[in-house]
Amino acid sequence: MGRIVRAISADASVVATAFDAKDVVSEIERIHKTSAVVTAALGRLSIAASLIGIGLKNKDDSVTVRMNGNGPCGTLIAVADSMGNVKSYVGNPVVEIPLNQFGKLDVKGAVGTDGTLTVIKDLGLREPYSGQIPIASGEIAEDIAAYFAISEQIPTVCGLGVLVNPDLTVAAAGGYLIQLLPFADEKVIDIIENNVKSLPSVTKMLSSGISVEEMSLKVLEGLDPNVLDEFSAAYKCDCSRERVERALISMGREELKSMASENETTEVCCHFCDKKYNFSSEELIALSNR
Repeated sequence: MGRIVRAISADASVVATAFDAKDVVSEIERIHKTSAVVTAALGRLSIAASLIGIGLKNKDDSVTVRMNGNGPCGTLIAVADSMGNVKSYVGNPVVEIPLNQFGKLDVKGAVGTDGTLTVIKDLGLREPYSGQIPIASGEIAEDIAAYFAISEQIPTVCGLGVLVNPDLTVAAAGGYLIQLLPFADEKVIDIIENNVKSLPSVTKMLSSGISVEEMSLKVLEGLDPNVLDEFSAAYKCDCSRERVERALISMGREELKSMASENETTEVCCHFCDKKYNFSSEELIALSNR
């Protein structure tokens, strides 16, 4: 399980959320069998989705963050609920490219920069809220901050990090999201900027033993912050046989009959958790008649 902690400044003008997501990203690597750079990319996007999800108001709200920069890893998708639980998917889980100019995993090169970042919030209304921006950097954290600044007019700072071991296991993973309310004054903004500049990277902090409580308070240092609340979050897929049946029915009667005639058993695999559902030809015919 991952741990998420939120802290708030004394004047309630800034909220900081920090996430130790090593267990969550380890599960992403296990399920999707990702190469190192894709683990870093999909891990970062999933952490960001969780950090956004925690900010949703209602229990059944959810957020989908989709990134397609026309890079070799293809489209990345992460879906989180209001407790920070997340599931994710990537078009191409294995990408092998050189390290970037800093000797680090080239997330930007894997994701690409010729495309869009889309955030869709399902808030239980008739239509979900959707915002989209051109990809700003491909490093993901900067793109998340740009999304909030452009689409929601919320001054935001985002830090994300995934450290992958040589054997492809996850050494550390996490992130933080700092958001200012409209009444935050310029002094507060200056303090936040200085705090962020002086911080080590997310993975360095987590690897050195800094807890998510400490991280959430560090980014608000100088603003008399207090811990607001905390959550346990996991990689969690909500697929079920009933959901798969509804998806099959949506394909139409003729398509289902065609599938039934081609194979005695049809296997449907969930993209998010790799769980497999088998349907006999008789079951497909029955679904086609619904």
